[in-house]
Amino acid sequence: MLNEIYGECETKMQSSIEHMQREFKTLRTGKVTTSVLDNVKIDYYGTPTPLDQIGSVIATDATTIVVNPWEKNLLGDVETAISAANIGVNPNNDGEQIKLFFPAMTVEQRQESVKQMKGMGENAKVSVRNDRKHSNDQIKKLEKEKEITTDESKSAQDNIQKITDKYSANIEQILKDKEAEILKV
Repeated sequence: MLNEIYGECETKMQSSIEHMQREFKTLRTGKVTTSVLDNVKIDYYGTPTPLDQIGSVIATDATTIVVNPWEKNLLGDVETAISAANIGVNPNNDGEQIKLFFPAMTVEQRQESVKQMKGMGENAKVSVRNDRKHSNDQIKKLEKEKEITTDESKSAQDNIQKITDKYSANIEQILKDKEAEILKV
């Protein structure tokens, strides 16, 4: 019974970290990635469709992304969608493809990205603490229903705290590494 609670707690905490890392992909670092366009959707025959499903999206170098739709009549729609997404650059349509030229990040932009990243990290920590609370509540319920003793309950809550500490330290390390990556010029 307690092992199930530990396993569930670890699974939830791991998914909190994975969610945080997925959110990091929307942040801009020194090198541009195509994931900045992940939330951009165009109206493709009445269906909101991600850019990578209507054409190729390639980062050609550290500051340039090229979007090459398979159907050239979509160029205008793609250009409009990118403009509306407000990703910090204006699309350049040459009639064949759309190029996005990202300027080098300023110190202020890097610091702003770090600030956003720390907010995402804080959300992950809150989620981990909520998972801890949920698990401890389950343990206390078992104790109240006399399925486990008070000593077992205390021991189980200590184990949950150890799991929480492990995941909190993991989040801190990920944040530290990501901050170094963002601030690196």
